[in-house]
Amino acid sequence: MLALRLIKLLKQNQLKSATRTLPSITFQQQRHKNDLYEPDYLISMEPDEPVYDCLNLQLKGYDFPVLEAYQSQIHRYAEIMGIQVEECWATPAKQLKIQRFKPGSTVVDAEYLLDVYERNVQVTDVPAWALGTLLRVARACLPQGCTLNVHEHQPEHEEMRYVPDNQLKELEQQLQDMGGSRAERRKRK
Repeated sequence: MLALRLIKLLKQNQLKSATRTLPSITFQQQRHKNDLYEPDYLISMEPDEPVYDCLNLQLKGYDFPVLEAYQSQIHRYAEIMGIQVEECWATPAKQLKIQRFKPGSTVVDAEYLLDVYERNVQVTDVPAWALGTLLRVARACLPQGCTLNVHEHQPEHEEMRYVPDNQLKELEQQLQDMGGSRAERRKRK
């Protein structure tokens, strides 16, 4: 509900001033009208607001079209709020085999194959106040069956997004079985 109000308010503001763009977030100390008589050293002593360097918003769900629409919605909200979205990506689906047992036994009653899809939105240089607001809006419009996790970006997250080329791996293995490449044979001699 809050998300819909936010969108309506932003659309109304865009209609009023079509040429005005959203201000970008700056991290420098600025003088305000009420700071006219304050010395510079007092203004510079104000604490800096915390800024998160690089965060991943990880979205998981069982229905890909719903998940993709939710990811684009979060991307749009982040841009409206002035948060810099670095990248968005999908990772390969993971298949889960679910077994339901008959009550009080180990006999399988039914088996289900479920696909778990994952989308990621990477945001950088996010002020703490903006992250809190973005997460509240993201939780408010979270579809059923989807989960939202926020974590710092790690190199492992980068590797997960690429699908391995099994055919290339098989050819490399066949080459190794035949004795390696010509360059490797020359190095051995």
